[in-house]
Amino acid sequence: MSRRCSTVTALALSTVLLPLSAAHAADATPTANPATPTVNRATTDAFGRIADAVFTDRTAALLDRPQAAPRTALKATAGIPLSAALARTEGTSVNSLRGTRDRLAALGEAYTAADTQVSVDKTRVRGDRATAWVTETTTLTYKKIRGDEPDTTGFSAHHVLTFTARPDGIWKLAGLRATDQGTPQVNQPVTPTARMTPMAVVDAPRAATSYPAPANPKTLGRGTPYDYAAMATYAEKYWKNYNPAYRKFNAVGGDCTNFVSQSLLAGGWKPVTAVTPEEYDTWYYVANGQSDSWAGVNEWSWFTQTAHRTTPLANVYQMDVGDVMQADFDKDGSKDHTMITSYRSPSGVPYLTYHDADTYRRSASSIIASYPGAAYYAYRT
Repeated sequence: MSRRCSTVTALALSTVLLPLSAAHAADATPTANPATPTVNRATTDAFGRIADAVFTDRTAALLDRPQAAPRTALKATAGIPLSAALARTEGTSVNSLRGTRDRLAALGEAYTAADTQVSVDKTRVRGDRATAWVTETTTLTYKKIRGDEPDTTGFSAHHVLTFTARPDGIWKLAGLRATDQGTPQVNQPVTPTARMTPMAVVDAPRAATSYPAPANPKTLGRGTPYDYAAMATYAEKYWKNYNPAYRKFNAVGGDCTNFVSQSLLAGGWKPVTAVTPEEYDTWYYVANGQSDSWAGVNEWSWFTQTAHRTTPLANVYQMDVGDVMQADFDKDGSKDHTMITSYRSPSGVPYLTYHDADTYRRSASSIIASYPGAAYYAYRT
């Protein structure tokens, strides 16, 4: 069975102490009745601040400038103390992201600035446990190294924070995990995944990731069978605000291939509903269902190769607007994620837009630097 967009990471944090009810942790006192902890507006705000601090601290490790010591942002968040375990966890995370930054620099890319905003979507208290669902929105500014980079890249990601109450009425942050499917966001450290048995399927060949790539120009504009600009326009319109005309698959395997299929349809791909003796021979979306190839990562590849809708590219840097990249993060033979190229710089760098986590114009270099051990597949549409 194919994955639509596999969850690649879930990072657990150990203890961070946080008052049950306080607008500022440094001024807080324990609650009057620690046996029945509650979460009020001030506490919710504090939950949001600690989440913001964690994500800001990680993102800072990616920036092309001298970095402050790890966890500086966390220490500055209303004096919240960090346990030794958390210091180790976040230190490892920051060092991992610095490795990503260095690999990215070797590929000729860097970020000069970043902005992270966190909103608390909802909270729940059950006994001495509190759960907070938060949305992180981060924008990074590209450094103009080649001079033709877009201005920014950004993503919207979702996380769940779990808090427990100590006997003295102080909340502590016990867990933090990402809930989006597919490619982890650029500021999220990647943990190893369990290997699966390779699937016995003849598939597209892997693409090289060396830059620059041999020339393989794509014909754009009039006279082509598809409107590639329309594909890019659709992807960049709905990368964050989903098109309500389509069902979402975030909670059932991931929405990445569903989103790419929508973009391809917007650019002129025709549905195929007639069944033939070939396996994975249909590609369609209707009110009461869709083909496996519409929303499945591997099934999309099998359909497009069989129907000659795509041809494999030898190198990911040959991709142009409307072309598609897939990633097999653990090289187990089953692809995990699908992304569409919505911009290509004159210097030959494709920028991918995708769902799960919802991301705008992330460069192929950034993805390769974050996941150097993955297998990549590039498709000319």
